[in-house]
Parts: sequence; structure tokens; C-alpha cells
Amino acid sequence: MDRAVADSAGVKLFVDAWDPAYGSAIETAEAEPTGESSAQVRPEVERDPAAWAPVTPAPGRTLPSTVLLVDGVRRVDAHIFVEESDGTVHTGLAASYAAGVVRCDLRRGSAAVAGARVVRGFFTSSLDAADIVTGNARYQVHRVASMELAQIRQAIQARLRALEIEVSALARATTETLGPDYAADDDLLVLDGPLTGRDQLPRALGYVKTHRVQYLPPELSTVVSRLGPGQRTPVFLLGTSWHRYTWYLRLPGGGGAPWAGVVRVECSADLAKSEAIALADLATLTLPRFASHPYKDPRAPQNLMPIAGLERKLRGMLGDQRLLLRGLAAATARHRAA
Repeated sequence: MDRAVADSAGVKLFVDAWDPAYGSAIETAEAEPTGESSAQVRPEVERDPAAWAPVTPAPGRTLPSTVLLVDGVRRVDAHIFVEESDGTVHTGLAASYAAGVVRCDLRRGSAAVAGARVVRGFFTSSLDAADIVTGNARYQVHRVASMELAQIRQAIQARLRALEIEVSALARATTETLGPDYAADDDLLVLDGPLTGRDQLPRALGYVKTHRVQYLPPELSTVVSRLGPGQRTPVFLLGTSWHRYTWYLRLPGGGGAPWAGVVRVECSADLAKSEAIALADLATLTLPRFASHPYKDPRAPQNLMPIAGLERKLRGMLGDQRLLLRGLAAATARHRAA
């Protein structure tokens, strides 16, 4: 959120700095974190709750030589209906999705795409469906247990997460061959979104830039609003369907609203507490240098600059949706005629 526009009887109003086309940095029905999360929270990981305050990492800490920023994009190219021989009709989605990695060399001050891959799939609950082959693409069939579109979209997202893991491993394998300046264990892997299903990756962080619920109790959530740029909350343990260590971090350039420029970062709960705290300090010292600016990105500062460039590249790799749709229509017409 950004600048205040009115102040009446002590009530402050703020305009969200994000372009409305991208939603809001805070996404709930009430347009603010509600505090009604059912997640289990253990705030005493790093500090006793009574001693919670903004944390500024000690200067002089050694930063990683390389930061790998990972992101993925997906797009539904067409809704497909599958009518089986008994007349049962199943819904399906033909989707394109891509994942890539930006390698940021902090010693040389350079960044480059280290790898990217695009995949197309046909997701449906039909057991009779097969791959859809068009003149310029193949959509590999993936079975989904449910006919609900929400579940089908979740299946697409799961495949995208798996693709992100694949390109991450490839980027790290490539980094190991770059020469003596690149140590295999001296990098930081930052994955856009929650770490769900990807917490097995070493030195990995989940980067969450939108807030749908308020995990902290009210007396601790005030620490978030008191964060200055480059400060974080103490690390706490968060448990929903899975557990992870997490903390809030404020990036520079977010304006003066309570949650402006705030992101949530998480790491694996399998780490020792000391390792999680060390990663939190490392992230707090490293991530703010990648914060975007409003004149460059409508989701500034949370949408990191290298990620924004990677997103543009990946969306271009998905191809022309109109051309793909025509190909899918022609392929399904040929199938009906056959």
C-alpha cells in the first residue's frame, strides 16, 4: 500500500500502490489480513513473544555469491469437453505452463536467465482421453481425480511446481560448472510463492508477496506494521497442512501504509532453529536489493525486478494463445470426424 489520502477522526486511508489489474498485495474478502487463520503458530522460535520487536540483521554478514530466483507462469489455452462412449461428459483444460531461473551474481553485479522450459498439458478426469496433437504443439494428457475445475487448476499448479523444481536443479547443476568463483553450497534459492512441495530443496526460500490471512495474533501483528525497510519480524513456526519456519520482511520503497512493501518468507521446518534464523538474516540482507520500483513494475516493490523480467520472458515462451486455440479446435474436430 502507498500514500495516505485522508485522515478523519484519527482514521487513515491508503491507496494500494499495485495496479488494480493485478489485484491487491493484501487479498481477502475484507481487503486486509483478518487474523482468522486456523493455522497453528508458535512465535517463540527466535524470541519470547513478550520480547517481539523488529529485527535488524547484524552488518558484515557474508552474503551468498549467487542468488537463484525461480518463477513460473501458467495459462489456460482452451476449455475442452470429453464425451465418452457411454455419453458421460468430462471437463478438461488445455494449459501451457513454463518455469525459469534467473541467476544473480552478487560479486559481479550481473543477472541472466539460467534456464527456462515450457510444457503443455491436457488435464481431465476422463479415463478415455489421450494426448492432443496439433500442428505445432502436443498437450500431454494428465488424469485428474475430480471433474471440478478448481481441482483441475490445482493439478496444473502442481505440475508447474514440479517443473520449477526441475529447472532449479538444472540451474544449480550448471552453476557448479561455472568455475572456482562459484561454490556449490554458496547460493540462495528463492522460489516465488509458498514453499509447498519444494521444501526438500537445500538453501531454499519461499517468497510470498500477497497476504490472504493474518497468521499472527493482534498483539504480535503490530510488529509487522512497525518494520522499517530491511527489517524483519522474529522467526516463527507456522503449521497448516504442513509446517514451515516463516517471518515477515519489509522491502524498501513501499510507502507509509502499515503493510506496504511487506512480504512473507519461509523455509523448511526440517532445519534446525539456528539454521532457519541464519536464513532469515540472509534473506533480510539480500532480498531488498532486488526490490522493484513503481515506475517499472505495477506490483512494486514486492515483485522483485529479476522476477518481473523472467515473467515477461516466460509468458513469451507460452506462445500465441489464439494460434494454439485454433490448433486445438482443428485437432479436436479431426478427432470427432475420425
